[in-house]
Amino acid sequence: MARNVEFRISKEEANGVWVVAENRQNQVQKVTMELIGSANKLAADLGQEVTCVLVGGPEIEKEAQRCFEYGAKNVLLISDPLLEDFASEPYTKAITNAIIDKKPNIVLFGASSIGRDIAPRVAGRIHTGLTADCTGLDIDDGNNIKPEDKGLLRMTRPAFGGNIMATILIREYRPQMATVRPGVMPLPERVRGAVGNLEKYDAGLTDADMNIEILKVELPKEKPVDITNAKVLVSGGRGMGGPEGYITELKPLAEQLGGEYSSSRIGVDSGWVEKNRQVGQTGKTVRPNLYMACGISGAIQHLAGMEDSEFIIAINKDAACPMMQLADLGVVGDLHKVVPKLTEAIIAYKKSQSVGDEE
Repeated sequence: MARNVEFRISKEEANGVWVVAENRQNQVQKVTMELIGSANKLAADLGQEVTCVLVGGPEIEKEAQRCFEYGAKNVLLISDPLLEDFASEPYTKAITNAIIDKKPNIVLFGASSIGRDIAPRVAGRIHTGLTADCTGLDIDDGNNIKPEDKGLLRMTRPAFGGNIMATILIREYRPQMATVRPGVMPLPERVRGAVGNLEKYDAGLTDADMNIEILKVELPKEKPVDITNAKVLVSGGRGMGGPEGYITELKPLAEQLGGEYSSSRIGVDSGWVEKNRQVGQTGKTVRPNLYMACGISGAIQHLAGMEDSEFIIAINKDAACPMMQLADLGVVGDLHKVVPKLTEAIIAYKKSQSVGDEE
């Protein structure tokens, strides 16, 4: 569908902060809850309310309660059998029609495969701007570049390979739209039993809107590792020297610490480790309780993906590398010697504790 000026929403009538929920197999994903938390801060500054847009098949309504418990004041339920499995066209049309009818001020999507698919399609159809892969959101206080920008959404994202941070405003069009990387926003506290306003919306979909035929949905036999949920990450970089150390050195240490192993970009580009374990600008943004950087020098693109970790330990031969400067604790040495000894020490400590308990 081509752009149509009739779809344009004026700044005066736009109101409310929307989060378009990430729905997979009738379950709302963690990034949605992160965005609800961020949306509440934006809405508080604007004096507006947060609405979570829940799109899916008939079973998706059960997820509305979880959206309320994570802070959504309202849930706009768009439920239709055509939306049972994700397909670009019906999802795009449903969300586009809702935006045209309801006229939100801000619309946020997760920067996932689904969000990156539908957000630009929606932006094109309603003739507005979209800032992709944001790592920061706030409301302009009017003290930055132009006083008249007060109240606009300031969308911050890395540019030029992560070497600078760009802040982008949408001055003339509404809604202001952004996709936000999973893991960059803190997860809000869940309030069990919280209530809100549920509105069912008819998006006017017909069979003609399904422009593809889904023959079969095959899910992975094993659930992919989501390192953004890990409380402990043991991460390797160029200093690993090859793929073997990830399994024989990093994985045992991670298991002893109750976490997962991960990697900087070099490990993925070199084929040493799978893409879903990559931390950094082109990987995943993480904020574990403990992040161990083994043989990672600390390029700015990697630091952008893990610098908010609660406690950082760096193991590196180079005491002056950026990662060692960022770390709360730095160990100067050969990771291939330090990591196995650390794993052995943890195992020995656990055994001593279990013997003490038996006595």
